[in-house]
Amino acid sequence: MSSAQEPLISASERVDAGGDHDEQQGDEAGRLESGKAIPAAPSWFIWLLTLSAGISGLLFGYDTGVISSTLVSLGESLSNRPLNSLDKSLITASTSLFALLVSPFSSVLADSLGRKRVILVADVLFVLGAGVQAACSTVWVMVVGRSIVGMAVGAASFVVPLYIAELAPAEHRGRLVTMNVIFITLGQVVAYIVGYGFGEYGHPETAWRWMVGLGGLPAVVQLFMMTVMPETPRWLVMVGRGLEARGVVEKVAGGKVAARDVDATVKSIEIEVREEQDARRLRRRRGDSKAGWAEGFDELFNIRRNKRALAIACLLQGLQQLCGFNSLMYFSATIFEMLGFPIPTLTSLVVAVTNFAFTLVALLIIDRIGRRRILLWSIPWMVFGLLLAAFGFFLSGVTDSDAPGSPVVILISIMIYVAGYAIGLGNVPWMQSELFALNVRSLGSGIATATNWGANFVIGLTFLMLMDLLGPPLTFTLYALICIGGYVLIWIFYPETAGLSLEDAASLLEDDNWGVR
Repeated sequence: MSSAQEPLISASERVDAGGDHDEQQGDEAGRLESGKAIPAAPSWFIWLLTLSAGISGLLFGYDTGVISSTLVSLGESLSNRPLNSLDKSLITASTSLFALLVSPFSSVLADSLGRKRVILVADVLFVLGAGVQAACSTVWVMVVGRSIVGMAVGAASFVVPLYIAELAPAEHRGRLVTMNVIFITLGQVVAYIVGYGFGEYGHPETAWRWMVGLGGLPAVVQLFMMTVMPETPRWLVMVGRGLEARGVVEKVAGGKVAARDVDATVKSIEIEVREEQDARRLRRRRGDSKAGWAEGFDELFNIRRNKRALAIACLLQGLQQLCGFNSLMYFSATIFEMLGFPIPTLTSLVVAVTNFAFTLVALLIIDRIGRRRILLWSIPWMVFGLLLAAFGFFLSGVTDSDAPGSPVVILISIMIYVAGYAIGLGNVPWMQSELFALNVRSLGSGIATATNWGANFVIGLTFLMLMDLLGPPLTFTLYALICIGGYVLIWIFYPETAGLSLEDAASLLEDDNWGVR
């Protein structure tokens, strides 16, 4: 770490040193508009890091996707009776509830223990939760197993995007964070394939146990891989291990940048850390800051740019779930069974493959088009798909579910909705860490992730009830209205962060117009 006697450089001076911030954004926007190739590809080492951390995404996707096939395969295996809607809702929503409870706590651990150690703890919970589910014989023990998995998913869903974002070069950060989302969607595809295979060809009494139990295997693989992976340079600088941070930056660069550029990267992180430490000491002297663990919350909720970052991150994460997407992940097989498809788990696989395929599209375009624009382009397709699905359900209801082609209309409309979701809302909210200053990045990301899981819990618990109470047409129309409201808020408040360093991206929210041009 640099000497304390070195002069501090303010955030505005740091931006001015590289050119006026508005001009920098204009240049970046021009580069995105022109569609020019982004700089050299990430090094093999950063791809290895992304792969190792991304296994958590695979686990996340598998454990949220496999419940769809499990619910239609349980029969009377739990508590010696068929499951009712409340049983299914509790089994499904317990994962989201415990993910919600664990996410903010994980952010504290990520600052004290490091990002990498939180991933390792999550792996242990994934293995334990898979074992409890596979061995259970009652509804409540299944709920316990799903809750343990929920703790693992809550920790992993928060820390893996943070880990990747803090390691990734600025010009590739969107692609690399999207890789984690690709792993999530791949996990959902694998879950549906496993569910279909065991559901159709497995023994009826044990098939579902294999479905949930296999979720522990990738966690064991990740445990071994992550033990040899490094910590993020930003966390290392934050705890005073600047020399180690420089070594990590060099490895990530893969010899593609000069030593002075590596030094400049580490120096920029050190400057931000010192600025935040000085500002924190000043607030303490003025009596404007609380002591101990409450200090981070005080800085997050009382400093303008931090409050704005939290508002945007929570907006995106809440919208990602309140738009109703995971109701399809959790209950797609139930929906397609209701519509009369002969093999509902196989039909659900079509939805999962659509999600995976269009997440790959997002991987290719996210850093060229930009985060803000990709949301504004994709959400209208989600609205169209939801309203078309509502119309399809209306046709089915009008003729007592015998309208010609209405189940096919619903399937196509759901695929349109999922495609729009995968390109935009499915991945952009997970880039939340680039909005926050370093001193509140972990805490802010944790609270935003908790918002995601809180909304997920609401969706998982209420979807079947809304379908019973309002009917499918009004339920899907409600989700469309939520998407429209989210679109308006994104248009007003969400700035473009593509191509900016984490330090510069966080400074956008100092502007009076929230950094939106």
